[in-house]
Amino acid sequence: MVELRKITKENYEECLNLNIAESQKDFVSSTAHSLAQAWIYYDTAFPFAIYANNIMVGFIMLGYYEVEGYYTLWKFMIDEKYQNKGYGKKALRLGIDYLVNRYKVKEVYTAYYTTNHIARNLYESIGFRETGEIVGNQIGMKLIVSNMHDTLY
Repeated sequence: MVELRKITKENYEECLNLNIAESQKDFVSSTAHSLAQAWIYYDTAFPFAIYANNIMVGFIMLGYYEVEGYYTLWKFMIDEKYQNKGYGKKALRLGIDYLVNRYKVKEVYTAYYTTNHIARNLYESIGFRETGEIVGNQIGMKLIVSNMHDTLY
């Protein structure tokens, strides 16, 4: 069973110890950096630990990007020991469900690095599509929630 849990004083150190594969280091911020951003943007950042069968396996942070006026998948990572087990897809869906249920969002934005084909494929698998926006070496994507694929549970 995969679930999202708030980051608390009881689990934040475990969250800080999550690791990604060396080949992914350029694609993902450390959880320490992400939690620092969540602290600064506490009104608009929604960080969660990802648990599978009561074991922390990853981190997801959603947010509201005030400058653009939209909700976003801001940070997302699965610890290297737990990748390729389907946890990422389930956690991503749970994060989007959180935004839909809590904020009634109709669309969610994110971006991936041009060389991060794993992220692109994951996002596309649930319905994200490229927007045509390219900023630096990141390609923007948007999910229209009503188009989200339901094959995740």
